[in-house]
Order: sequence, then structure tokens, then C-alpha cells
Amino acid sequence: MGAQPRIERVAADLVVHFEERGNAQTGKAMVVAMSRDICVHLYNEIVRLRPAWHDADPEKGAIKIVMTGSASDKPLLRPHIYTSLVKKRLEKRFKDPADPLHMVIVRDMWLTGFDAPCVHTLYVDKPMKGHNLMQAIARVNRVFKDKQGGLVVDYIGIGNELKAAMREYTQSKGRGRPTVDANEAFGVLMEKLDILRALLHGCDYSGFLTGGHKTLAGAANHVLGIKDGKKRFADVALSMSKAFSLCCTLDLARAVREEVAFMQGVKVILTKKELSTQKKTDEQRELAIRQIINSAVVSDSVVDIFDAVGLDKPNIGLLSDEFLAQVKNLPEKNLAVELLERLLEGEIKSRFASNVVQNKRFSELLANVITRYQNRSIETAQVMEELMEMAKKFQEAAHRGESLGLTEDELKFYDALANNESAVRELTDETLKKIAHELTANLRQNLSVDWSERESVRAKLRLMVKRILRKYKYPPDMQDGAVELVLAQAQVMGESWG
Repeated sequence: MGAQPRIERVAADLVVHFEERGNAQTGKAMVVAMSRDICVHLYNEIVRLRPAWHDADPEKGAIKIVMTGSASDKPLLRPHIYTSLVKKRLEKRFKDPADPLHMVIVRDMWLTGFDAPCVHTLYVDKPMKGHNLMQAIARVNRVFKDKQGGLVVDYIGIGNELKAAMREYTQSKGRGRPTVDANEAFGVLMEKLDILRALLHGCDYSGFLTGGHKTLAGAANHVLGIKDGKKRFADVALSMSKAFSLCCTLDLARAVREEVAFMQGVKVILTKKELSTQKKTDEQRELAIRQIINSAVVSDSVVDIFDAVGLDKPNIGLLSDEFLAQVKNLPEKNLAVELLERLLEGEIKSRFASNVVQNKRFSELLANVITRYQNRSIETAQVMEELMEMAKKFQEAAHRGESLGLTEDELKFYDALANNESAVRELTDETLKKIAHELTANLRQNLSVDWSERESVRAKLRLMVKRILRKYKYPPDMQDGAVELVLAQAQVMGESWG
């Protein structure tokens, strides 16, 4: 088991396998070895192959050994014997998906009572059976993000013991299907890939290996032109990615990894909500696409809709006619609509998050335009015009406080009062501004931390708002609705005031 030629073979296979596995599905691995000596020899061989993984500092490095020991152990083992405090830190690092510690080698430790959901691969090089084997396998079966299942790589031949342990598991009322054959997963992968190819029928993406972001943009634009295309493509692409994560080390799967990566990239453009604010040159965009194709895994931070069409994300508060003209002239019309929709949706949430009236107004406007577009009751050119007009209204609304001479908080209550058309007709603009000013001052003084939870305090505030509205002769028939809207606005603002 510990012979050097065998250690070298296991280490070489393990490194290549994990790098391919890691590229397909971000996560971590645990290696189980037969003795402490073998743990160290295996570690030494792995870091010989991948020197960058090693670091003597427990707070750094991509690979560690976790095992029992003492200061009296032989020199071979001593560098890997840690205090209980350091082991706790290593445990925390290993459980953190963002930490660079991505592999641990163990003999007995962490095989029971240890839960790290981001661990996706268990390399077994130690005889195990029964309950101990099931406990070890449980280290990789935790649900985590898009992880479809844990993978067990057997270097020693635990097949019969695994079958016996599975029989014991099912006889004790265990539920579910504990194993999936990689070839079966490959069949699912190809089925999903064929569906995605059919959805892209009529779109020439044959040059995706060299076509860069323009090819991605063209494919996404094509999908958006199909009824329900966005949802259909995204759902199938997700299933494809899950299947690929389970069979990515098969030679047959490697043959289609570039196309899988391309499909993943199209899905990211279609579904990613957050839009990058970082400006990228054409060269940087092309490099990002090449990295995706080479890795067969897509990070949401690498590709977004702006990258795909070659635009830098603007500050919508300074949205220029020049930028709108760029969007309007994009050849990918469906993608241009998607771009404007997401830009407006994101800015509505951030800029008007605490303005109840404006948030509702613009959200409904946007939803109405997009619903009509998705139902094909308006053409792409018309929806572009409506979204651009909406962007201009958005700009005007964002700067109304300055022209009205109101603070940001006063403007929110002004909007709540002006939401009533009859009040706007009967009262002057100056009167509405005075009410907004008085409401802001009074509510700011009287809001308590838990006011929204206590009906007695709400009742007191309700009376105070009514008194101010009556003082300025706010239309009586609309007072109740205005009071509730003002209180709803106050509740949204309460946390920032507290």
C-alpha cells in the first residue's frame, strides 16, 4: 500500500482527476489513506506534482493533512501535527467554499461527525466496510448549491463492501437512490445537449471556440426570440451542467466539454441578475470567453449581458443619449431589450427601494411593457422605444427632489400624498410640500424601534397623520388611503431613521 511506485501512481491520477472534477463543479475533496506514514508520503508526492498547493503556514495552502499525533512523533510526521486550536482553524477553512484549502488527507479524523457540504469528492485508499464506510461516504453526500451528488473514487477495491453496506442501508429503511453510474449521467448530458442544440437551430454558433463574446451574444439573442425560450434554455442548461458534473472525467464527456461551456455561457447571459460594473476591454472580454471554453465551467462574474454585446455598464443616473443610441443600434435586438430591462429593474430596486410609490409605479410600468413584449403583442422596435422613454422618466423622477426643493425623505412622503389625483387637483403644489415637510419632521420624532409591531403606537401615529392632513384640508374622502400609504412609507424608512 505504501510502496513508492504505487504512491506515485495514485498521486498522479488523483491530481489530474481532481483538477478536472474541480473545473466541472466548484468544491473540495477528502483523501482517506491507510496509515499516517502513507498520508505524508502521498502529500509529498502530490505537492511535488503541484508545488503551488503547499504552504507550511496552516492559514495558507491548498492541501493539508489532518491526523492525530504528538511532538514525540518521528520527523516525517512532525510538520503535519497540529494543535487542537490549529485543527479547528483548518476545519473552518475547509468548510468555507471560498477558502483556497481545497483538499485534505486523513486517516481516521473527520470521517464521522464532520459536515462540510462543499466537499464533492472522496478518494478512498483504505480498506473500509459496513457502518464506517457509510459514514465516510456521508462526507460527500450533503446538499450544496448546484451539487448534483458526491463522487467516491475507489483506489483500493471497496466495491463488494460498498454493496454490502448499501444492502444494510436499504434494509434499515434508508430511502433514495445512493449511487448513479457515470455512463448513465453521460446519457443524460447528451440528451440535454441535443435539446439545447435544437433550441439554437437556425443560429450558427459553429465558431464558438474562436468567436468570443459576439457568438455568445448571437446565441442568447436567438433564444430570446423563441417563445418562453429563456426559461426553457435555462432549465435544460442547468440539467446539462448537473449531468456533466457527474461524468466530466469520462473521455466521452471531455469530447463535448467546450460545447457544454458555451451553453453554460449562454445560460449565464440569459439568467444573470447582477450586472458587472467593471469596465472591460475587447481583449479582456475575449480572454474571459476563452477561459470559459477551456474550463467548461462558467462563473457568473465572468460573463454578463454587457460583456456579450461589448458595452460598458452606464450609470443610469447619467444615462446619455449616446448610450441609448448604442443600445438601439445593437444587431442583437432581443438581447438589447433584455439588457435595458435588467438595467432598469436593478436600478428601480436600488434607487427607489425606500420610495413605496415610485418603486410600485416603475415596477408596474416595466412589468407591463415586458409582459406585452413576451406575449408578442408589441414588436422589438416598439418595446425598445418604450423602455428608452421609461429610462428618461426614471432620470426625471430621480432628480425631482432638487427641482421641488425637498429633501430625499420629504420627497417620499410628497409622492405618497400626490399619489391621489383628486388631492393634486384640489391642493396646490406648495401645500403638498408643506404637508410632506411637517409629516417628515413629526414622524421622525415619534417613530420608535418597534412601532410597526405595536398597534397602540400605530394608532397614535395614524391619528397624528390624520390631524396634519385635516389641517391642510386634504380631501376627506381620500384621507384613509393616504394615511395608510404614509404609514407604509414610514415603515420602509424606519430602519434608516433608527
